[in-house]
Amino acid sequence: MSQPTDGSTGEQGRGERLEFSDVGLLSPVWAGTLPEALTSDHEIAQAMVVVEASLQRALREHDMGPAGRIGTPALDVRRLARDAVQPGNPTLPLVSALREGMSDEDAAAVHHGATSQDVVDSALMLVASSVLERITDELVDLARLLADLASEHRGTTCVARTLTQQAIPTILGFRVAGWLDGVLDALESVRSCLPLPVSLGGPVGTAVAYGSAGPAVAATLARELGLAAPAISWHTNRAPVLHLAACLTEVGNACGSIAADLLLMSQTEVGEADDGSAGRSSAMAHKANPTRSVLVVSAARQLPGLLATIASCGLGSSERPAGDWHAEWQPLRTMLRLAGAAVERTVDIAEQMSFDVEAMQRNLGTLLSALDRDDAWAAEQTAHVGVWIDRVLARHASVCPS
Repeated sequence: MSQPTDGSTGEQGRGERLEFSDVGLLSPVWAGTLPEALTSDHEIAQAMVVVEASLQRALREHDMGPAGRIGTPALDVRRLARDAVQPGNPTLPLVSALREGMSDEDAAAVHHGATSQDVVDSALMLVASSVLERITDELVDLARLLADLASEHRGTTCVARTLTQQAIPTILGFRVAGWLDGVLDALESVRSCLPLPVSLGGPVGTAVAYGSAGPAVAATLARELGLAAPAISWHTNRAPVLHLAACLTEVGNACGSIAADLLLMSQTEVGEADDGSAGRSSAMAHKANPTRSVLVVSAARQLPGLLATIASCGLGSSERPAGDWHAEWQPLRTMLRLAGAAVERTVDIAEQMSFDVEAMQRNLGTLLSALDRDDAWAAEQTAHVGVWIDRVLARHASVCPS
């Protein structure tokens, strides 16, 4: 795939104005992030070209069809989008663009044996793989930062809160270890998604153009793209997409839980944490809003609803789904952006956030006064907590070996 050259607009010019592009004005959580760039219309179109070119190489390896080669055409992505309305997806206009200027023999080699769904699904899996690799790296970095914080604050006593109210004493390192455990869960889920599958079922899933060599051609295409070869066509078995969407939601939950805790801890009256944002207010100059945490929570809140949309698209009938498949595209792209951006923003938070231990002691004093207890009692309540921190740190060492 080509390297992204912009945030989200893809190809521009060619008679189109910027007003047609979504540049993230209402999506500050992902605006300017690498996941946004990796999922732009331009990148998706380029991934479709990569699929078509890789298919030709796979066919040549199996001595099938003409030996034409696809170059690297300059695509008018906006035109592809408009021309996708009549066929219902962008593959046909893309194939037409790729065939322009070719001989009849070479043109016949383009898209040989594949169907539109194969190209779109394989391209989306290729794009998703790039985002998941980025998310994996970011989660590993986040886990390292949290492990260091958990160790640093294994002796920092603070107030535990249940149902938003002061409960009994706990250890800050224990809370951070809980964050870390969630991040490790998400990391293992993301790793379980990879490699994502290629699609090469042809018109009705049987890859009829390749005959009994269909599985071998699919395996070669998968190798070319760095994807997995499925046992059979998944045109109507949308489990790979559902699994991917569920993993992205788990990533959002892991990051969102950290951000949600920080929002509570950074309230003026609590004052125990600062996420490093110092977000300005348009009306109140005295405020320093925890905007990074706000944006991460916003991403985490959106993901479950999009997951529900993906889940509702899994009832594909016959050999090719009508409408269900089409309804997946935009929610999946949005989920990749939200989850990828949530991790990127949370790493920024973990690198820059700070804790106010004096505020924690002040709040703990309020609790002890209300319970008529003292520091010795608080120490008794938290003396054992280190064993739990150690368990999570040991898990971290196992999941993320240095």
